Amino acid sequence: MPDPDRDPAPETVPETVADLSETDLLARFVPRLPRGRATELGPGDDAAVVEVPTGRVVVTADVLVEDRHFRRAWSTGEDVGRRAAAQNLADVAAMGARPTALVVTLVMPADLEVAWVVGLADGLAAASAPHDVGVVGGDLSSGERIAVSVTAFGELDGVAPVTRSGARPGDVVAVAGTLGRSAAGLAVLLDGTLDASEHDVVGTYLRPDPPLTAGPEAARAGATAMLDVSDGLVRDAGRIAVASGCGLELSTSLLAPDVEALTVTAEELGLDPVDWVLTGGEDHGLLATFPADRPLPPSFRRIGAVVAGAGVRVDGVTPTAEGWDHFRA
Repeated sequence: MPDPDRDPAPETVPETVADLSETDLLARFVPRLPRGRATELGPGDDAAVVEVPTGRVVVTADVLVEDRHFRRAWSTGEDVGRRAAAQNLADVAAMGARPTALVVTLVMPADLEVAWVVGLADGLAAASAPHDVGVVGGDLSSGERIAVSVTAFGELDGVAPVTRSGARPGDVVAVAGTLGRSAAGLAVLLDGTLDASEHDVVGTYLRPDPPLTAGPEAARAGATAMLDVSDGLVRDAGRIAVASGCGLELSTSLLAPDVEALTVTAEELGLDPVDWVLTGGEDHGLLATFPADRPLPPSFRRIGAVVAGAGVRVDGVTPTAEGWDHFRA
């Protein structure tokens, strides 16, 4: 039995980044990162060296800022690491390229727990290693809140890059991956009355899993335009429409399976799942257009058509809501 006269054991105080030097923190972080098959020289020098056999590099960058893109109350370090990697890897795939390497910069407050930083490394590794992507370098700095900036690199493997500007009237509009699930997951978290563990859409919001192999697959199949759905289907379809100088017609009947998959969660929240499918972003699926006389790659399903004109219509009607805007939300 416990001795009532003995002083209670002192509480363990979590180790924070302020307790470590930068060198010590890197020693905890770097060994957990994947190397990747294209990496000739990884972390440890002033710069990394990554192989580019075809001589063309696809490059993209994105950032996650605490309380703007994620909340620590919801997201572990591993969640944020997975999400930071996924959104950048999806951008590379949307060009028809195979991701090869990431460079990561982390800004953090001094009171951030070291375990959170280690979790971030584990999340980056979990999202990158299965695709043989190396995390080859980056930087650390202090700041008032967490910010994770990722630069991603990719290899085209001899195919032409797929841009947003090649869609033509008569093409098929198709999507690979999920639609609306991340928005539904965010809605569950914001509502706060539902058990998040009973709604798998929350996992899509915290840890998106984009169909990375579908990008190169689409390029080889002759995709005429492509991007990843990060800001909502309607908004991102509009970007293809503007770049290609044509219109995109989307069909709710073809989107019915996406809507039906979210119906139960929507009913619990008193919301319309169609809104999530049309305007919800951050699933990071791939939206592409293909010539009508070619079969769609296995990862893609038809959701509409490219038409003459401008803008995006859903069942012939211009939607009033589009999706996420970083400076208006």
